[in-house]
Amino acid sequence: MDFSFSEEQNAVRELARQIFADACSNERLAGLERDTRADGIDRDLLRSLAEANLLGVALPEKQGGSDYGLTALLILLEEAGRALAPVPLLSNLVQAAQTIAAFGSDAQRNRWLPGVIGGETLLTAALDELGSSDPSRPGTTARSEGRSWVIDGEKVCVPLAASAARILVPASSDDGGVVLLLVDPSSKGVTLEAAVANNHERQFRVTLDRVEIGSDEVLADTTRGAEATRWMHRLTRVATAAMHLGVAEEALRRTAEYTSSRKQFGRAIGTFQAVTMRCADAFIDVECMRSTLWQAVWRLEQDLPADTEVAAAKWWACRGGNRVVHAAMHLHGGIGADIDYPIHRYLLWSKQLELTAGGAGVQLAEIGARLARD
Repeated sequence: MDFSFSEEQNAVRELARQIFADACSNERLAGLERDTRADGIDRDLLRSLAEANLLGVALPEKQGGSDYGLTALLILLEEAGRALAPVPLLSNLVQAAQTIAAFGSDAQRNRWLPGVIGGETLLTAALDELGSSDPSRPGTTARSEGRSWVIDGEKVCVPLAASAARILVPASSDDGGVVLLLVDPSSKGVTLEAAVANNHERQFRVTLDRVEIGSDEVLADTTRGAEATRWMHRLTRVATAAMHLGVAEEALRRTAEYTSSRKQFGRAIGTFQAVTMRCADAFIDVECMRSTLWQAVWRLEQDLPADTEVAAAKWWACRGGNRVVHAAMHLHGGIGADIDYPIHRYLLWSKQLELTAGGAGVQLAEIGARLARD
């Protein structure tokens, strides 16, 4: 396997890092966090990414994208995690746009993807339900009525549902299958209850009460609905691992910088053995996160079985990322608990990413079950 990056992929990283660095200052992020009336999205940053052709980096050329592949997309997400960028790349680009590109009809791709690429359209997905960790076996139901579907159920932790043009909703059909539908959040029967996640992202409880969906809004019917949902969930896991890598690596970099300049007893605290060993352990965790992530991505791009590798990458992101950001907070001492100082955000983002698409325990249970079965 080859983990080296191509010229195009390196260009994506350099351009993304420059845009995020210019836009995601501590002052800018703090201002967005204080504005509780807004949706938490930095629209100027979203436009900058669109103008740089980064939103379509992995989407088809036919709809205006660059079609550079999954690796380029995850590089973009890694850089977004490094900068704690307040733009909905995970829900919009990964969960929604990539799934439409992979499973949608030509009409659906032409309708939704150009707007996503141009930064004008936001899409999201509703994968989570209370009491379930498997989105491909949803409690939400959909029954066929003529040429339409009627959905009933409840989804939780749906990112930016009030700002999205459509929500991708998997539902169990009346014939025992799963159907993946595009739901307009302004439709009759849709109720949105807002909340704020750890990383200040706006998330919603979405209640669906006899919501009618036309046949043109069926993204995957019962023959492919479960497959499409599992595909989206697997992609979500590897994408959160990529973002988590960026979060952890930047938290460690800032900690190394701080401990090199902060002095105690006339010496930089980074020269103390306990501090050095803690940073060394964090460095090892970051490298384990990196190697397991790109192994999983390589297998996905080679169209090889990758469920175990994706779960391992997500497990390392959860466990390793958790250790890194806690070490960062600890080594910053009292200033780490000051919310005017930026290091606390890495802890908040790490926890949010850890809980998205299943935490460490869920990943470990799935790996164990797979090993026992095989």
